[in-house]
Amino acid sequence: MAAPVAAAAARAVRWAGRVAAAGPLLLGPACLPESCTPRIAALPSRWSGSSSALGSILGLPAEKPAGALGQHPPPVATSKEEQDRLLRDQPDQPQNPKVLRIAIIGAPNAGKSTLSNQLLGRKVFPVSRKVHTTRCKAWGVITYEDTQLIILDTPGLTSPFKAKRHKLDEAMLTDPWDSMKHADLVLVLVDVSDHWTRNCLSEEVLKCLSQFPQIPSVLVLNKVDLVKKKFILLELVTELTEGIVNGKKLEETDQAQEGSNLASNGDMSVSKSSLVTEEAQGPKRYGPRDLKNMKGWPYFQEIFMLAALRGEEVDTLKRYLLMQAKPGPWEFHSGVLTSQSPQEICDNIIREKILEYLPLEVPYGVIQVTEMWEEGPSGELLIVQNLLVPRKSHMMMLIGRGGKVISRIAQEAGQDLMNAFLCDVRLKLKVEMKS
Repeated sequence: MAAPVAAAAARAVRWAGRVAAAGPLLLGPACLPESCTPRIAALPSRWSGSSSALGSILGLPAEKPAGALGQHPPPVATSKEEQDRLLRDQPDQPQNPKVLRIAIIGAPNAGKSTLSNQLLGRKVFPVSRKVHTTRCKAWGVITYEDTQLIILDTPGLTSPFKAKRHKLDEAMLTDPWDSMKHADLVLVLVDVSDHWTRNCLSEEVLKCLSQFPQIPSVLVLNKVDLVKKKFILLELVTELTEGIVNGKKLEETDQAQEGSNLASNGDMSVSKSSLVTEEAQGPKRYGPRDLKNMKGWPYFQEIFMLAALRGEEVDTLKRYLLMQAKPGPWEFHSGVLTSQSPQEICDNIIREKILEYLPLEVPYGVIQVTEMWEEGPSGELLIVQNLLVPRKSHMMMLIGRGGKVISRIAQEAGQDLMNAFLCDVRLKLKVEMKS
């Protein structure tokens, strides 16, 4: 017992040293200098409340902007035994604990795992441009002062037909629904850069919301930095909410012509708004036939606009979630960042890279087998994983000319694992044919 505790203490010291030298923690492109990162036009990131667009329209006094949260999350344990011990430990309850369970749902590839990673402040969920990167539900834990947020990262809501087409496990269909049963609040994520799907919520999302109407829901428009014409976001708000937000009815006026309320730089003019509010009608029950004719959900309490990959406005959403937490005991020790084991995180990150570098359906047939997982003489983590493929052509694609593809996968995955575990990682990947 003394050895794992000593190892954990040593990692904690290294972690503290790196945190002190690192400054504010950002993921991915968010750490680029501002001159290299195109900023979101000045559309409001939050659509309700006194500091939102509607607040400006109605003349409500704006809230003073809060400072950065400045959170440095703990590293993930490098051994399954240490992680299991953390999960078993009694939570170190503060004097007045608060907790909120958050389910994030949406269509495949909407950016759910990217948003989860940004909220956590450390990458523990796999992210890829290909659909169905997340194969099972997992929990992420944010502990900030006296509040604990539990994020339920789920696979994208999909239909049985699509699940069969991609050879997905049955859990891919049931996990999002199971997560909703445990949630206090649900975030519905929509990729507004996808011209084919952004104008309506999917049938699966609407079914999920209608099945749990008692759970407060929030609409999150993601990838808004990729939408050049910002007035499109105003149109999407109306369509995705059926014209109703937080019990208020949104009506488009004659002034809401294309681009009429947007300055040349993409800013929204508040003085001549394109939206007005009215008291909405009382709640209405929706049956299966009604859902087929609906494009949006009229019971969203809030709307947020952000760019999860760049970390733009993620803190705004995070502050809102912290404010929504209710008095209640913590469920996890403050040293817990995720419910996943270290091996699961490793498998997912390697599979993420395989999805990125192999074409079409090829990555979905790769089987991963971990042959070695141990601590080296200098405290580094040594990992050897065997990748089994069904065909020789797949093996050649995975290895690449001169071994460049597999080397790049190992290098990028190793870097992600170092950031998750906050220790040196030496990752070796081997490729073989299935016997």
